Amino acid sequence: MGGGSWSASDWDSYSKVSASKPVASVYKSRGMKDELNPYGVKLRESCDSVDNPESNAIIVALDVTGSMGEIARNIATKSLGILFQEILDRKPVKDPHLMFMAIGDVAAGDRAPLQVSQFEADNRIVEQLTDMYLEGGGGGNQFESYHLPWYFASMKTSIDCFKKRGKKGYLFTMGDENPPGPLTKEHISKVIGDNVERDYTAAELLQMAERSYHVFHIIIEEGNGCKYDGVDSITKGWTDLMGQRAIRLSDYTKLSEVIVSLIQVTEGADKAKVAKSWSGDTSLVVSRAIGDLTVASTDIKSGVVRL
Repeated sequence: MGGGSWSASDWDSYSKVSASKPVASVYKSRGMKDELNPYGVKLRESCDSVDNPESNAIIVALDVTGSMGEIARNIATKSLGILFQEILDRKPVKDPHLMFMAIGDVAAGDRAPLQVSQFEADNRIVEQLTDMYLEGGGGGNQFESYHLPWYFASMKTSIDCFKKRGKKGYLFTMGDENPPGPLTKEHISKVIGDNVERDYTAAELLQMAERSYHVFHIIIEEGNGCKYDGVDSITKGWTDLMGQRAIRLSDYTKLSEVIVSLIQVTEGADKAKVAKSWSGDTSLVVSRAIGDLTVASTDIKSGVVRL
């Protein structure tokens, strides 16, 4: 997947109508749609095409439990247009192919602990995003299934940027809870349909995803999990797991600008210049979010970032 081109005018028309709608009017699904169900999926592909000859895969995985619904609404009505257009304008990577995932909590018994779109290069991604089911589940275990996107990305995606050019894609998970515990083989079978021999730790799954993706986790400080358990404590857990790629976000309405900035810096742009390129409060939010990110050099052929 990944043909076609992004239309800013079509997005503007959609956004003007949708921006003031409540979340339940933007995301109308009352259950997981078959086309977004990861169970039994062989591959989600990001392929080069005539329209996008040098495709670059970007996965954005949203926590849709509890208090995260408003963030999903903002993405679907405002931030998505910023994300696509700023990547096209700033060109940190060529020909972006965007996939959305929705994260729930398999350990808490959610009916839709993971949903996955196709990779898209045009406005079809809007429909796939808003077709996602905002279950609003989760439980009292103090984490969500943030590792399911890592498993799916590593085992169930095929991306030409890496296969053909040795260039990693990007994978962003986000939420307001602690890092997850192990992903059990039973949960993998239930959600993905794969029969594996053992459980996997979060660290193992992260390492698997990092073979072909630059992986970041964005901590949503405004979420209830950070408020109840303490953002510093949650940040420590993620930093222990991911180092500087655990990113604190103080204003969720600036999520897309932070994602674009992280891609820019990873691709070699100067961190201070990137932060200053945004106006007003956005510059401050971005500067704080990317402040600890240091990329010494990027090996484009192998896709390995050396820190």
